[in-house]
Amino acid sequence: MPSVKLKNYFHLHFIVFIWGFTAVLGKLITLDALPLVWYRMGIALLLILAYVLLRKFPLKVPPKTLLLLLVAGVVIALHWVTFFMAIKVSNVSVALATMSTGAFFAALLEPMWYGRKMIWYELVFGLVVMLGLYVMFNVETNYLYGIVLALVSAFLSAVFTLINGKLTQTQKPAIISLYELGSGVLLLTIYLAFRGRFVPEFFVLSAADWLYMFILASACTAYAFIASVKVMRFISPYTVMLTTNMEPIYGIFLAFLILGDSEKMNSFFYIGALIILATVVANGILKNRNKLKKTSKEVASL
Repeated sequence: MPSVKLKNYFHLHFIVFIWGFTAVLGKLITLDALPLVWYRMGIALLLILAYVLLRKFPLKVPPKTLLLLLVAGVVIALHWVTFFMAIKVSNVSVALATMSTGAFFAALLEPMWYGRKMIWYELVFGLVVMLGLYVMFNVETNYLYGIVLALVSAFLSAVFTLINGKLTQTQKPAIISLYELGSGVLLLTIYLAFRGRFVPEFFVLSAADWLYMFILASACTAYAFIASVKVMRFISPYTVMLTTNMEPIYGIFLAFLILGDSEKMNSFFYIGALIILATVVANGILKNRNKLKKTSKEVASL
């Protein structure tokens, strides 16, 4: 029904808006990146575990799937750590604009992951993205470290997306997130314990930090992950992809609104960010057209 589709489309925009708010929360929380991610994943893990137990989902997964889930959990933990580090050493605008390159890392890795040939326009778009990054680098050299961290985070995000692309074909979203968050928390716990970080001060957070952390772990992590998968049942992947590209726009707008002058950038920075975002959208349009042509040919041959 059109009303159902429209309702889920608005729901998707709300989810993307929440994702954009994640970066702002990361800036507002006073913790360093590592403890921030540990708390985020730990609280989200407990919430999703409660949800899984309440719904009585079976926890058993095949050994090969379990290994893939554990690897994905490590990847997402490192992705979030580098993402929040990028925000801490630069600002929200720099991190989110650079994170837009994730779609092109996915485009470069996808042929190897699925064993297909490289598509020529993906290489061209990759060069255009590099141009956008050059413009950003050239005018915002004081944010160089933040841009590099965000690029690493974008690459890890692409790897995580490809792994989950296979996992979602056989496993429930809640089970996937449960095991991935669990392995991520385990990794960070071992590292923090080895570094002797678990001192009394580690567990002392301000009231504001606890509030922001709970919002980050519940709404921006546990809820958004499960809800985004459910929405995909009613909306085409192409629409989801285009809508998701609004995340840096929402995030940069929210950052400027909430954080003020610290988010103001040189005008050339926004030109570079627009080049990257426009290229991501163009890539999605071409992919959708090619998919429609392929479908039409298959139908005509029947």
